Amino acid sequence: MADRRPGLLLYCQHSLGVGHLVRSFALAEALAERFAVVFLSGAQLPRGTVPPPGIRLVALPPLGLEGGRLVSRDRRRTAERALELRRRTMLDVVGEIRPRVVLVELFPFGRRKFRGEIVPMLEAARGGPRPALVASSLRDILVAGRDDQAEHDRAAIALANALLDVVLVHADPAFARIEESLRSDAPIEVQVRYTGFVTSSTAVVPVPDQDREPRVVVTAGGGRVGGPLLEAAIAAQPAVLREAGLRMTLAGGAFLDASEWRALRRTARGRPGLTLRRSIPDLAGTLARTRGSVSQCGYNTAMDLLRARVPALVVPFADPGEDEQVARAERLARLDAVRLLHPRELTPERLAEEVARLRPPGAAARALDLGGAAATARLLGHLASDGALAAQGAAA
Repeated sequence: MADRRPGLLLYCQHSLGVGHLVRSFALAEALAERFAVVFLSGAQLPRGTVPPPGIRLVALPPLGLEGGRLVSRDRRRTAERALELRRRTMLDVVGEIRPRVVLVELFPFGRRKFRGEIVPMLEAARGGPRPALVASSLRDILVAGRDDQAEHDRAAIALANALLDVVLVHADPAFARIEESLRSDAPIEVQVRYTGFVTSSTAVVPVPDQDREPRVVVTAGGGRVGGPLLEAAIAAQPAVLREAGLRMTLAGGAFLDASEWRALRRTARGRPGLTLRRSIPDLAGTLARTRGSVSQCGYNTAMDLLRARVPALVVPFADPGEDEQVARAERLARLDAVRLLHPRELTPERLAEEVARLRPPGAAARALDLGGAAATARLLGHLASDGALAAQGAAA
């Protein structure tokens, strides 16, 4: 039987970790209830990656960023050759499925290095007899630490006004609004809609505090920039066990360098109360049964902390120009959702002290809207309907 769902093309180019990929997969799963979703993945996929059921995954030749330049994650191709193949594939997919909706993760407020492939894809999708609705998918807080941030944001807003129909901000507007991330007062002329935060569809049932396992779980996202936190945690582990009475499980992450992982395992060998795992597939479910978490503060990690209602310490990633995690951590700390340890203050001693002070999150954190995946599907379903598009065209 032919699939009667309208086509939706979702483009995702994750970067340092897997947060963008995880959030985009959660969106794709919800969108698949209304749309035939084709998922364009532009970066290196972790081993064993399985897309949500009913999603067609198109893995583009993988590219990443190093030192501000594009690099190929496939040794068989140069970055230039990969870009050529990617552009061709993306245009072929647009021509094949003639999408009703194109949803682009982060662009044009990020991923500007990929403009040469994204813009032609959007122009092709909008150029047919039945133009696609084009939407940008944004997390709660954007990076705002560039030296040329104001110029960057002005250019991003100009592109958004020219190419998009709607900007979807996956946040509770009581927590963060897009204008707080931008360093330009140029008006965004297309509509901006807040969906609530996007989380996995996997159910999480927090265990009562008194029944939680006496364990702290330490994670650093995909692990690519998690070395300092993981090293400090493993050095602090004897004090955490002695002073807080908590065993420790430490997860390296899919992209932690192999040599760093081997060094952590050597350090951990023979330690009572310490377990090392490469990854924890159901992190929120695990945290919901334990007494503590130590982590960075990427979007998806923050959502797992909120869903699990776990006493949490966050040490946000904060390299020069990367202020997004710090901004999110500070807001969560003000809501009494987490304890915050700035990375410049990270030592094994401080980490152990902060773990001993962990307390359950406050009520304000539990009031945040976490229904963003389903809300996004409903909103795009409405906006892509014939009536909504006709009204939009008449108003333009």
